[in-house]
Amino acid sequence: MRTDYLDNDPHPSSSSSSYRAGWTSTSNGSSSRRNKTTENGNSNSNNENMYSSSVHLRSGVPPDYFGHNREEITRILIQALGDMGYSEAAQIVSQQSGYEVESPDVAAFRAAVLEGKWDRAEKLLWGQGGGGRGGLVLAPGADRNAMRFRLRQQKYLELLEQGNRSKALGVLRNELTPLCHDSPSQILSSLSRYLMCEDANDLRNKAAWDGAQGLSRRLLLSQLSECISPSVMLPEKRLAVLLDDVKNNQIEKCLYHTTTDPPSLYADHECERCQFPTDVMLELDKQQGELWQIRFSPNGERLATCGSGKGVCIWDTRTFHLVRVLGHDVEVSNIAWSPDSSMLVSCSMDGQAKVWNTQTGDLIKALEKFGEPVSSAGWLPDGKTFVTGSLDKTKSLCEWDLSGSLLYNWTKRHRTEDLAVSADGHWMVAMDDQCTVHVYNIPRREYDGELAHDSRLTSVSLSQDSKWMLVNTVEDEALLYDMDTREVVKKFKGHTGGETIIRAGFGGANENFVISGSEDGNVFVWNRTMGQLVHKKEAHTPRVNSACWNPRDPGMYATCGDEGRVKM
Repeated sequence: MRTDYLDNDPHPSSSSSSYRAGWTSTSNGSSSRRNKTTENGNSNSNNENMYSSSVHLRSGVPPDYFGHNREEITRILIQALGDMGYSEAAQIVSQQSGYEVESPDVAAFRAAVLEGKWDRAEKLLWGQGGGGRGGLVLAPGADRNAMRFRLRQQKYLELLEQGNRSKALGVLRNELTPLCHDSPSQILSSLSRYLMCEDANDLRNKAAWDGAQGLSRRLLLSQLSECISPSVMLPEKRLAVLLDDVKNNQIEKCLYHTTTDPPSLYADHECERCQFPTDVMLELDKQQGELWQIRFSPNGERLATCGSGKGVCIWDTRTFHLVRVLGHDVEVSNIAWSPDSSMLVSCSMDGQAKVWNTQTGDLIKALEKFGEPVSSAGWLPDGKTFVTGSLDKTKSLCEWDLSGSLLYNWTKRHRTEDLAVSADGHWMVAMDDQCTVHVYNIPRREYDGELAHDSRLTSVSLSQDSKWMLVNTVEDEALLYDMDTREVVKKFKGHTGGETIIRAGFGGANENFVISGSEDGNVFVWNRTMGQLVHKKEAHTPRVNSACWNPRDPGMYATCGDEGRVKM
């Protein structure tokens, strides 16, 4: 689907007609390609117009482009030229090739949706004859009735936005309800409640919908385009999507990829071994006691450390100076930064969890004490609520707000030794003190299953894109899970586990590395995609308890150990 006509087409008048060359409509509403024969009108040239479709056919030019379908390539190029604002060039390529991005029926359907002509859009969807005959060519598995429901739902909401409740009620009863005769009525109940909205603003807020003048029609068109066959309507920004895949594929195959700069399309990408961070840049001043956990702030400007030293140390990662110490009366086992890097939750062995302002060092709130140690914490994306994990079965997993109010207490299934919350706020994974990871759906506040293992676990973490889960075990391996399938897709081996917590996590550019501490005092780094060991280095004595990558600097990570040192 073209987007230049929606967003930044410098020639909007061409949006529905510029690229129609070479198409005829069939009786069933679909489109077929016709060859367009042109003559070379340049009297000063002795060469034929080699771009003419008829000349292509006469000269025996093969239908493919180095093994790729010529029509597909040309249509994608025409779309890309339009996306980049080169509308005249796109029109020329369309005319000379005989191909176009979309058929006249699709162009008319696009215009009808964007202009709110819902009856016209339905007729084009089904074909002028109706009754399911003809209409737009759909992608495999697409449901024409489901598309019609989306159109009528938008029509219903726009009528309510206009204040026309009587017509909206008619659409709900006579147009939407018949389409749901085989489906649960939950969506109809939700739609009917919008009739009680006080005004348009109330409707937009409750429906999470930005109105006819917002982006809702364009979003609707994008959703509907996924149901239309790409043979008549290309997916949005198709060339850009393909180029992203090319770049990501090259990054995944690069063993030492350590830069956030996108690869050039001019040449194949490869990072050299010398670009990978292998040398200790500096050691932070030795702290009292053992260090058990280190975490960079999301903005990468601070590093927090904790352990047996009865406090949390905050370091500036630009100057590497100690900024402040957040006090506790006992050992601190875990820490969690808020999404905006302004706050931190500290979890201590005396059953206490505290929320701090890291800018001032002030205590925001100390939660009510737990019966056993608080083991872990994780923030929800809103930065206003967080979850604590505890060995206390009565408060194994609890959600809190900044005032210290308990918002939700998950079922008492297990003790929790470690937890992680996905960046999109959808998943929470909690590791118990046995051999199991428990998965929770946060929005629904539901238990979503468990992943049992044969050995004890030492840490669990989630990638920033919320697609991967990393589980470290005492059996000398870290397991990479696909969160969609809940299956192990990679195993990382070489480090050694023990009876203590050894933390592992993701890091580097695009989080393409897995890093872990080890009982033998080494830090280990693997390429996440290939599973290959990239780096092993002696770091601490006797063990490396935690290793953490700077989320803003792919060339910086930190480690800590029992001797109380942090190495950058």
